[in-house]
Amino acid sequence: METLKKHHISFKNAFSGLQYAFSSQPNFKIHFILAGFAILVGFWLGVSFLEMTILILTIIFGLSAEMVNTAIESATDLITHEWRQEAKIAKDVAAGMMLLTAFGATLVAILILGPKIIERLSWLFF
Repeated sequence: METLKKHHISFKNAFSGLQYAFSSQPNFKIHFILAGFAILVGFWLGVSFLEMTILILTIIFGLSAEMVNTAIESATDLITHEWRQEAKIAKDVAAGMMLLTAFGATLVAILILGPKIIERLSWLFF
């Protein structure tokens, strides 16, 4: 019974973290909206099961990276509010991780969705 109570508290805290990211992080909202759009486009284009799986895993990775970035920034702010080189490095590297992840997610979307979009719209050009 005690184990179930601990898991319940863990899930409650995890959902609280998701809600915090959604309610306080504009970039998280933007990524979430773009992710939904990519999934809808994937369904519209009839991507394969494997392609949709790759899109969804890429989306989860990107949203997770945004949350890790937020956690690192918050922890850094907890440690110091003064300008310190070490705090700047921590925040810059976390932001760089998110930027790299966003570029990678965009590349995955282009590779999976791009050819199918071109094929669907080819009648406009030919």
